[in-house]
Amino acid sequence: MEEELQNQIAGLKAQLENLAVNQAENKISMIVFSGDLDKALAAFVIATGAVAMGLEVVMFFTFWGTPLLRDKLKKVAGKDMMGAMFGTMLPKGTGQVKLSKMNMAGMGTAMMKSLMKKKNVASLEQMLEMAGELGVKIFVCEMSMDLMGFKREEMINYPDLTYCGVAKFLEEAMHSKIQLFI
Repeated sequence: MEEELQNQIAGLKAQLENLAVNQAENKISMIVFSGDLDKALAAFVIATGAVAMGLEVVMFFTFWGTPLLRDKLKKVAGKDMMGAMFGTMLPKGTGQVKLSKMNMAGMGTAMMKSLMKKKNVASLEQMLEMAGELGVKIFVCEMSMDLMGFKREEMINYPDLTYCGVAKFLEEAMHSKIQLFI
């Protein structure tokens, strides 16, 4: 009877240790899939707000979110034809992105940016800068960069910008209290 009780206690201790190891951290892991102005703004508002509340934030930029991180001033040579085409067709940085709805050949985007300025709402460029100052971690999907022909040399200067694959993001998300897809 005593041996059975000790085995049960040992089993409970093992379960508690496992729970402690797998406990979610005070972190948000976010996939930034969209390169639309409104969705990117939402992602950065959530990210900077979360950091201000004491949470760690990881943003994983993939597919159409990746061009947001291209530096508009950097030129990169040696791209293949597809990479050059993607480079020309996709926005280069935060300043060229458009609204997902009501873009109206650029008029809607211009109206939104004007309204944001009038109402003292931070621009996407300012939000990105603020995220860097607050310690938001940005991961860039290497597969997306490779598919679109982007090179590391054309990406923005951002504190601890990390180039990685989905496995690294999933590792971060696995230990996060909140996971978002934007």
